[in-house]
Amino acid sequence: MDTLSHLLSLYPMRTALDTRCHFGAPWVLDHGATAGGVAPYHLIVRGTALVDGADGPALQAGDLIVFPHGSAHRLYIGDPAQASALHTAPGLLRYEGNDGDGPATDILCGEFRFDEDGAEGLLAALPPMLVVRTAGRADTQGLSHLIAMLQAEAEAPRAGSEAIVRQLASALFALLIRGWLEQSMAAPGLFAVLAERRLQAALNGMLAAPQQDWTLEKLAAACHMSRATFARLFRQAAGAAPAAVLTRLRMAQAARLLDAGRQAGDVAEAVGYQSEAAFHRAFKRQYRMGPGAWRRRAPR
Repeated sequence: MDTLSHLLSLYPMRTALDTRCHFGAPWVLDHGATAGGVAPYHLIVRGTALVDGADGPALQAGDLIVFPHGSAHRLYIGDPAQASALHTAPGLLRYEGNDGDGPATDILCGEFRFDEDGAEGLLAALPPMLVVRTAGRADTQGLSHLIAMLQAEAEAPRAGSEAIVRQLASALFALLIRGWLEQSMAAPGLFAVLAERRLQAALNGMLAAPQQDWTLEKLAAACHMSRATFARLFRQAAGAAPAAVLTRLRMAQAARLLDAGRQAGDVAEAVGYQSEAAFHRAFKRQYRMGPGAWRRRAPR
């Protein structure tokens, strides 16, 4: 398994694509703040849109914008004060439209939903606003094709469209992150380590073999660096020491194994703890409950 796939597999996520918008200018789309672990996204499939704020980007067809921290935001074209009221209609995706007679913009809207673990471990490592552009870019052809397929199914539903949209939307986050890493000049946190080629061997080792005794010396050797150089570069990229990142990744892997029904003793060994008591303490520090309570909790 490649490093990005392995990282994403540690943080289960559900994708909802639930709204199809068709607006004529002037128009405005206000989206309130969401609960923790819910990241709203918007796919611009036709036309253009602006994002509120002095630093808000101008969006065009093929762009995908996500708000990983669930912050309130506004998309619009023209004077929002002159925008006509929105009206809705049911369907495969809820329809939102207006009576504006200016240039049209079509948008698909939804949410990426993570549990608390994913919110703290993955969404927290992303910036407040994330934009990926696909128009005219060879490196995002997969995402561009996916958007076109979602658009076709949403605008002209046929037999099986609901299942098709659900399955297509499930691939959206991985394609988004891949595109963002390839386009971003400064990825933060775990993604900065993933984007830094000199550190990828260390991150891949932590993910692929969490049970190994990953000392600083071994991680540095995997990257063909001195101990001091590796520690400095890793902290600069991740904003945390390698040991702290290793512990978080081990605990995420442990949570997935517990979800699969594995016993705490087996899980402890699988993620590199010789002592079940030490594993119990580390897990409880991370999740505020012990491994046994985690296994017994209600499904999330």
